[in-house]
Amino acid sequence: MALVKITDKAKNQKELEIKIQQSAFEEAVTKVYRKEAPKITIPGFRKGKAPRAIIEKMYGKGVFYEDALNELLPDEYEAAVKESGIEPVSRPEIDVKSFEGDVTVAAAVYVKPDVALGEYKGLECAKNVRKVTEEEVDQTIDRTRNNNAREIDVNDRPAQKDDTVKCDCDGSTDEDGVHFDGGKAENYTLKIGSGAFIPGFEDQMIGKSIGENFDVHVTFPEDYNEKSLAGKAATFACRINSISYTELPAADDEFAKDVSEFNTFAEYKADVKAKLKESAEKAAENELSEELVKKAAENATVDIPECMIDSEVEAYIENTDARMRSQGLSLDMYLGYVKQSIDDYKKEYRPTAERRVKTRLVLEKIAETENLTVTDEEVKEEIDRLAGMYGLTADAVKAQVSENSLKKDLAVDKAAKLIRESATVKKSAKKAETSESKGKKSAKAEQKEQ
Repeated sequence: MALVKITDKAKNQKELEIKIQQSAFEEAVTKVYRKEAPKITIPGFRKGKAPRAIIEKMYGKGVFYEDALNELLPDEYEAAVKESGIEPVSRPEIDVKSFEGDVTVAAAVYVKPDVALGEYKGLECAKNVRKVTEEEVDQTIDRTRNNNAREIDVNDRPAQKDDTVKCDCDGSTDEDGVHFDGGKAENYTLKIGSGAFIPGFEDQMIGKSIGENFDVHVTFPEDYNEKSLAGKAATFACRINSISYTELPAADDEFAKDVSEFNTFAEYKADVKAKLKESAEKAAENELSEELVKKAAENATVDIPECMIDSEVEAYIENTDARMRSQGLSLDMYLGYVKQSIDDYKKEYRPTAERRVKTRLVLEKIAETENLTVTDEEVKEEIDRLAGMYGLTADAVKAQVSENSLKKDLAVDKAAKLIRESATVKKSAKKAETSESKGKKSAKAEQKEQ
């Protein structure tokens, strides 16, 4: 291989002129001929026995050229890239200039663009640490109590709010008495007051006893997802088979001993609060770092090749599909549910993809400018960390991720850390959202969407 020259073809695009020695190409052609000849039938010759010259005379001299070039080109191109010192960000567009004598090929490829850094040191930003409230502490403890609760069967009273019942039901519309799909269930588990059923349904369970047959009268909402039932009155013939309620453990010292390493509830509660504060501090720190990196990226100028954004979009699509498939779904199924095309989905993500690509380029440029190097020991530590996280061996991680890629990622992390450490930070407290305020916020969001 010989890299003849490098020329600028377009903005952020280089063209490598590569020369492949005639002897190497001829050897590749011969190899292809020997592989393909057994499949070729030529009149007057037994199958696979026709001489190369005869085959070339019938099908053309270059009959084996394309396959031969495909055999050689990947290694030849890789060697040319290494010699040129460029950093490709796209697949090469190949143009064969000549097969006469030495083979001459032009490979046009987009390269990583130059980044004009703006201000990235000494940036100013506020650190908003969410204030942990007593209500949040109590809610966290209550979740643990719920996780350790037990179900108590009830046989001596009717159903009450917050009870869990198992019931049979069979619904029909009042208009014509027709039983509808999805209206019949047997031994269905329902928590009264959960809001899982049509408005008014669960309330009519209250006061009913095990074995009692009764009717529940409801009207389907106007915006009900099954349009044929929207706004219609219906009656469900119901029967309760069992009643139970959830008994929470008392919030006392015994509970603390069961769920933690502490002997008193006061110590346990203090630890819960400390952990919530630590979590809030970490979240605030992450938000701060992200905001500072975002500012550094916004201050920089870079002309990003479209192919880099395309690649980021495609990677996102592949990762999203893989994640959904691991949960028993697929991206195609999801898009069908939300009635969105794959093109629209890609278009929606494209601005985010562009920001991600720009941010990465800026951080790489900062790492280069600041000479942020990564040691072999740091790479080894990262491999061990990944191995522990995913339950793999270090060798398995190495087989999936190149050390060169890890070095680049770690250098980018160091660049982000440099931005954070040099920043001027103002600390402020942000009140935690109570369940009531979250409800109001959610209601406002729903109104806005409508």
